[in-house]
Amino acid sequence: MADILYTYNEQVYANITNLCDCRCSFCIRSHVNGIGDANTLWHKKDPTLEEIKAAMDEFDFGCFSELVYCGYGEPTCALESLIESARYAKEKYGVSIRVNTNGLGNLYHNKDIVPILAGVVDFVSVSLNAPTKDEYMKVTQPRFENAFEAMQDFIIECRDIIPQVKVSIVDVLTSEQIEASKVLADELGVSLRIRKFAE
Repeated sequence: MADILYTYNEQVYANITNLCDCRCSFCIRSHVNGIGDANTLWHKKDPTLEEIKAAMDEFDFGCFSELVYCGYGEPTCALESLIESARYAKEKYGVSIRVNTNGLGNLYHNKDIVPILAGVVDFVSVSLNAPTKDEYMKVTQPRFENAFEAMQDFIIECRDIIPQVKVSIVDVLTSEQIEASKVLADELGVSLRIRKFAE
């Protein structure tokens, strides 16, 4: 059975789905079956809300102040499980909630999910991946033609109603792409995090 909760770099993560609407060229799940203390992050079947809650009840949150929704899938693809389990963790264990996302949840669900996230999420980190549409589409390989524009709209909406919002890129980009990503992040009114590929 795949791990639902796992730890890595002194943080605890929730791996609630393997569904994803992108095929990012650098995605770690293409290279290894698990990271941190997880044996595998590949679910035979995505866990139910009850299974996620049970995993939380078995986990010792004592030294963790934040729960990060990030596994081998896009957490907003399992929106109900995300929201309800995040609310459960927040109320029972007092942790803040971060969601690492591709920012395409509105397209995936064909509705505005940001107000739903804002009801429980404290921090959203959106994978910017590249500074232009052509580069983004090549690297991210999303299933939606208007993904680059929708991702930016999602960032702006989150910025206005969620306490903390950042965008991220991976350091496989060229120095020129990294600088252009910084400019785009500034235009979007959010900060940029540059992640190492090994992460």
